[in-house]
Amino acid sequence: MMNSFVSIGIGWFLGFVFGVGCSLVVLYAIYLGGYKKAIEDSMLTPPPENYIRLHLKAERALIPSAVH
Repeated sequence: MMNSFVSIGIGWFLGFVFGVGCSLVVLYAIYLGGYKKAIEDSMLTPPPENYIRLHLKAERALIPSAVH
């Protein structure tokens, strides 16, 4: 009976805790990479066409009365 609990505990830790933690690290790394790229694009002169287009789209979504 005790061996079952140990096996279940080890399996839960490796499968759930360790697995979820690793996937969160991967998601955070992807998010951080996108954030760094957005900062780099915003500092370019002139900004890329895609950056301008998405910036205007975000402005319109946040400030409905903004006219461009």
